Amino acid sequence: MMLDSPMQRGQQWLKTLLQLTKISTEIRGELKVSPFQDGDSPEPDNYWLTIDESNLTPTQIQVLIGTDGSALDAIQYLANSVLNLSQPEGEQASYTIELNGYRVKREAEMRVMAEAAADEVRSSGQEVEIKSLSSAERRQIHTFFKEFQDLETFSRGKEPHRHLVVRPAGTLES
Repeated sequence: MMLDSPMQRGQQWLKTLLQLTKISTEIRGELKVSPFQDGDSPEPDNYWLTIDESNLTPTQIQVLIGTDGSALDAIQYLANSVLNLSQPEGEQASYTIELNGYRVKREAEMRVMAEAAADEVRSSGQEVEIKSLSSAERRQIHTFFKEFQDLETFSRGKEPHRHLVVRPAGTLES
């Protein structure tokens, strides 16, 4: 069977992965176009694949999300790796795996963290580190900070101790 769109391929891939773990459920797909598309760094469209939790037990939901979203992050990493493997660069897609509102809640938490860090940097003039973020979450915060001309972000350290740093724009590395 030929799957036409990245959305259909993603939904089928995730459904098959879950079936391999003896979980039979539906996958809803939604296309979210990045608001930060500019000539410098075109962001691919983001396909949100939401696992329907209506037939899952609380234990299954907890296992699929994992500690601090680690299992959901791993599934998302696999989706992005496998589904883009044979795709030409211009046709690669970005997939976000959602379950039980976890990503939406976490996105709101990260926005609060980012805004607090921005306020602290602006008031102190010093850089601020944000810890305990997955690589996907660091990317989201880097994208969020593109809105602010007076601030810049970069990552420091090596996994698993990699942190996102926020500082006044134009600051030289120390």
